[in-house]
Amino acid sequence: MGRDKAWVEFKGRPLIHLAVETVRAFGVRQIFISGRGDQDFTALKCPVLLDLKPGFGPLGGIERALQACSAPLLLVLAVDMPGMTVEFLRQLAGQCNPFTGCVPQLRGRLEPLAAIYPRSCHQIACDFIATSRHVAGDFAAACRKSEAVRITPVKPAHEICFANWNTPSDTMRSSWMA
Repeated sequence: MGRDKAWVEFKGRPLIHLAVETVRAFGVRQIFISGRGDQDFTALKCPVLLDLKPGFGPLGGIERALQACSAPLLLVLAVDMPGMTVEFLRQLAGQCNPFTGCVPQLRGRLEPLAAIYPRSCHQIACDFIATSRHVAGDFAAACRKSEAVRITPVKPAHEICFANWNTPSDTMRSSWMA
């Protein structure tokens, strides 16, 4: 993308603000932001977690949040999914229990950055970082293998929740979410 996606605007608001609002509307009270120390997130009134070991992308943030989380489950939501809905998050949470999270699967591919993980997945994240494995999808698969999460297919009506922005041209597709 060439710049931090958190500050890309959609409908006049930075993506990070939209993601935090969605998570708050869902009912999460303990919200963390995985960010860099050189950015100002104070307006969001959320603790900022810095990666223990830089260079692991989203997995570094997941590891820190699993470590810091006081609830039995952690909702992970990437900022570049402005179509995510509270309705979908409720359906996802409805498939969890205090010891088992849930990872959506869209067209055969796990969606590890809009998922719910139990705190027990922290050790898996630590193991991934210790062995220099960076891929969040592989982390989600390892959580599934350990039976810490179940997989749920994404229904066609909810596919829009996973339309993410990875290139500048993706931001021009805002008509898909009128």
